Amino acid sequence: MAGSAAVLEDSSILSKLDRALLPVERFCALLSGLAIFSLMFLAAYSVIGRKFFGSPLMGYIDYIEAAMPIIAIMGISYVQRDGTHIRMDMVVSKLSGRVLWLFELISVLLMLVLIVALTSGAWDHFDRSFDCARPYCSRDSSIDINLPIWPSKLVVPIAFAVLVLRLILQSWGYARALVLGLENPVAVPLTLSVAEQAMAEAKALEGAD
Repeated sequence: MAGSAAVLEDSSILSKLDRALLPVERFCALLSGLAIFSLMFLAAYSVIGRKFFGSPLMGYIDYIEAAMPIIAIMGISYVQRDGTHIRMDMVVSKLSGRVLWLFELISVLLMLVLIVALTSGAWDHFDRSFDCARPYCSRDSSIDINLPIWPSKLVVPIAFAVLVLRLILQSWGYARALVLGLENPVAVPLTLSVAEQAMAEAKALEGAD
């Protein structure tokens, strides 16, 4: 898939770990896409039921709320790996060499500290909702159809845990580039020029044929 960044690969341990984590990230992103796709069908079903049968889908809002963490969070590590997540790079884009890798390393480490804290808090939030001594193992449920909420709460620490692994690998990659003075390090997103983006998109279209 063409994008605004590229991730280089080689035979190093870091690159092998990067490629090993990528299928997990792709699977999480796939789940996020399937959740969006399923909500389209639920919306169509609800509208058709209301229009022609006077009976919309019960608990439609509950299903949307349950799917929202999957839609919003499950693909976050995948876009972090490719560097396609939202970034404020007005200053960083002007840097190069070791200065660039230093700034990238600092930003990734700050994100890592924040995400580790959020992962711990998200797990506690899930744990308060999960109780197998109760029906459906749930201490709380949605309002309309009593849908158990703990599966949605579990999505958050899982997605954040995958992101933690990605940030650790990127910290390693930026630190390695900083110490060795590498121009094109592996396992980190490298910004592409406009011409390089056009070439990548052309190759992607050729592959699609």
